[in-house]
Amino acid sequence: MPIEGTLSVGISAMSDKIDTYAAFWPYYLREHSRAATRNLHYFGTALGLLLLLLAIVLGIWWLVLVAIVSGYLFAWIGHMTVEHNRPATFTYPVWSLVSDFRMFFLWCGGRLDGELKKAGVSG
Repeated sequence: MPIEGTLSVGISAMSDKIDTYAAFWPYYLREHSRAATRNLHYFGTALGLLLLLLAIVLGIWWLVLVAIVSGYLFAWIGHMTVEHNRPATFTYPVWSLVSDFRMFFLWCGGRLDGELKKAGVSG
């Protein structure tokens, strides 16, 4: 099934697999079209970063595992309960992780709305 009904640069016609990060980024944003999904991602990412910082400062290394779980847990809850789609992490794990942080820091800097608009996501 082609993404968005048409093939675009960076998407392989044979497998509908995205071949470039430039093509993946707008796809990722469209998979996070609802604000509630993005909010759950932001919460999980912020909590994960805080737990990583605590792990380093306090030397409590099992907090690294808790940080990873919390980051993914809230994101996946958003996909299951709000967005009703399959997390891109299962198909594109590295690009999804990079994009989660990119989305989070763009949001923190107030620059995410322009990216959402370019990807065809309305708010």
